Amino acid sequence: MHLLEKVIRVFLFLIGLVMKPVLKIIFNIIYGDSEKVPKIRQQLCLHSATRLAKMIRNKEVKAVEVMEAYIDRAKEINPIVNAIIGERYNEALKDAQKVDDILDKKEGHGKYSAVNAPFLGVPLSAKEAFGVKGMPHASGLVIRKGVVAEEDAEVVKRLKEAGAIPFIITNVSELCMWYESANRLYGRTKNAYNTGRIVGGSSGGEGCAISAGASVMGIGSDIGGSIRMPSFFNGIFGHRPSKGLVPNEGQYPIADGSDADLLSTGPMCRYSEDLLPLLKVYAGAKSSEANLDQHVDVRKLKFYYMEDDGGSLLVSNVDQELKDAQIKAVEYLKNTLGVSVEKVNIHELKFSVQIWSAKMLAGGGTSFCEYMADKKGKVNAFKEFAKWMVGQSNHTIPAIGLGIAENFNGMSDQQTQMFAQKCDKLDEEFQNILGNDGVFLYPSHPKIAPYHNEPIFYPFNFAYTGIFNALGYPVTQVPLGLSQDGLPLGMQVVSTMNNDRLTIAVACELEKYKGWTEPGSRS
Repeated sequence: MHLLEKVIRVFLFLIGLVMKPVLKIIFNIIYGDSEKVPKIRQQLCLHSATRLAKMIRNKEVKAVEVMEAYIDRAKEINPIVNAIIGERYNEALKDAQKVDDILDKKEGHGKYSAVNAPFLGVPLSAKEAFGVKGMPHASGLVIRKGVVAEEDAEVVKRLKEAGAIPFIITNVSELCMWYESANRLYGRTKNAYNTGRIVGGSSGGEGCAISAGASVMGIGSDIGGSIRMPSFFNGIFGHRPSKGLVPNEGQYPIADGSDADLLSTGPMCRYSEDLLPLLKVYAGAKSSEANLDQHVDVRKLKFYYMEDDGGSLLVSNVDQELKDAQIKAVEYLKNTLGVSVEKVNIHELKFSVQIWSAKMLAGGGTSFCEYMADKKGKVNAFKEFAKWMVGQSNHTIPAIGLGIAENFNGMSDQQTQMFAQKCDKLDEEFQNILGNDGVFLYPSHPKIAPYHNEPIFYPFNFAYTGIFNALGYPVTQVPLGLSQDGLPLGMQVVSTMNNDRLTIAVACELEKYKGWTEPGSRS
């Protein structure tokens, strides 16, 4: 075993054994008080995007009225949660008025038909990593302050063609490489269920805005769980598409080496019925590759599950409430659908951290320290840490830590090859188990939404999501109600390549059991 890995294992073991109870007390003292987010009073903010588009098209409501409701809600909650870092409210209202004018003139056909513009007039949010022309495009990096997008990202173009109207840009972790959305440019985003808790990252602003009712649908990206972790921590739906199904162009930073295979762009939303129509827009002509129009009979699917990764020393144990929520969901599927749900033991999952790392280290691409310098040279992470110690750094400690780690080759070439082979073996095992008609139920994360800064002590907990980036599989994050403390519960629904429709169909079925729960409620 490599020396660095041995040191990390010992360090994490000591944290779990000795420091964990102490850390819990400290974090509770610091972040125990929570500011309440007001209940959603704007009734238009309680409909799905699909439903809103239908109401607008049928002239049951004006597109301007829908946009006004969402702008009102965004202004109401953002001083509390700090999820929104850019807005185009005036322009969005003008765009909404254009939609109403088109419908008043009875021109809602052709390019504006329900087939071609399924989200006509519906408000859209996007994480700051995505280019929305004229809007902030810094990805939480201080050196990029004032940078605005010169053009729309490809998925933004597709959504606008589908009738959606961008109106807010949301916060991310610095350079989108950490699972708490906080940076030195915009600050920290707070969870609407408990403002002392994280929203996840890097699409954390999206998850928060959507769960709090300030957006109905948003754009996320996912290289290690950046759609699914925020969706989990914020109690909404999120989908990481199959590798290559959706274009990633127009993001900053953009994966440009071996890690490009791990990055996916996908939808985040409160209501499961929006997932499939959104994915069809995202995928465009490639929708046929994943047979997205093919009906799925969930009663004919094969179901499998695991309650944890089998015992990785690098990752926290799964909270009991999460295990209980998963088992209850399994029982719901058994009783409602009459299906068998088999518990399996997939040994290689305990190596998720190493497998993901091996895929990321396979070679090529811009380094993280180069991105920290906005590709104008390279940041010295060690000097930056010294500056951070005296409060003079423009970077967050997770970013600095990643920069330092990048200077150490955490794996030998032999180890990288070994874990790449384990990934191939894992893929083969999943193919044998799931085939093209099976789904795998798995925890989204080992811990219910942690306190702010707590993830620093558990840096590898992203492994529960990251492993499926390494495999390139489609995964849908499904909310499963709230914990005893009023925090979101959930799990992942996984399938093999280009079987996105299966995971989404199961998500739609599970929403009948437990879906999004408004912050401040009890499920």
